[in-house]
Amino acid sequence: MNKRKLLAGPYMVWAAGFIILPLLIVLYYGLTNADGGFSFANFIAITDPMHLKALGESLLIAFGSTVISLVVAYPLAYILSKMQGGKSGIIIMMFILPMWINFMLRVLALQMILSNNGLLNALLGFLHLPLQHIMYSKTAILIGMTYDYLPFMILPIYNAMCKIDRDLLDAAADLGAGRLQSFRRIIIPLSLPGVISGIIMVFIPSISEFAIADILGGSKILLIGNVIEQEFSLSSNWNLGSGLSIVLMIFIFISMAIMNRTETDEEGTSV
Repeated sequence: MNKRKLLAGPYMVWAAGFIILPLLIVLYYGLTNADGGFSFANFIAITDPMHLKALGESLLIAFGSTVISLVVAYPLAYILSKMQGGKSGIIIMMFILPMWINFMLRVLALQMILSNNGLLNALLGFLHLPLQHIMYSKTAILIGMTYDYLPFMILPIYNAMCKIDRDLLDAAADLGAGRLQSFRRIIIPLSLPGVISGIIMVFIPSISEFAIADILGGSKILLIGNVIEQEFSLSSNWNLGSGLSIVLMIFIFISMAIMNRTETDEEGTSV
């Protein structure tokens, strides 16, 4: 036991220095005003119409990117789980490879593709199709978030489907169940843990995203992440930025608790 504690020592030091301490600093600034006095004003600031609008935009875009990622990832994960040999591994690697490239470089590459003079409109012009003006819009942000977070939806669903015992499907077929019925009664319920994990892994970072909105949305779309980032970097109002960060953090924790509760209920139902 002492050896295990000793081996866990470096992680505990790292967690204390880079997780707990920064959270305590954010909590301190969020609960104080510019004079250092105790105040809840930084939390109440979320009710400001501008902040509520930014939060609503963040929720809407995060929800949209999560739904699109799920619609794309679920059938793809199902097809990959049915493949034999190393074919599925090659396709999975194709989705993982872009994640090895710097995040900002991927977003900038999308900017070059989606801009008015970018590759997309060049291709559409070559095919004599109407040009699209996607940049600096919610659509561009939605495309960027879906592109960057799609692998986080595919992998957990794929892993959940690969763990499904094929004997269950064979037994269902022997009892007269068709493919659609087996899919609805066996595959969907048993893959729900992967679906819920994927939703958490896409929705949580999407709701606090600001870099994609800055580059692909320009100054036209203001998300809650952009508001917090501007309070720290431009306004130097660490108190307000910290207060809004804590409110967003609480909202994220509530969302995770709801999703985890749903996952627990689904597992209990399936058993």
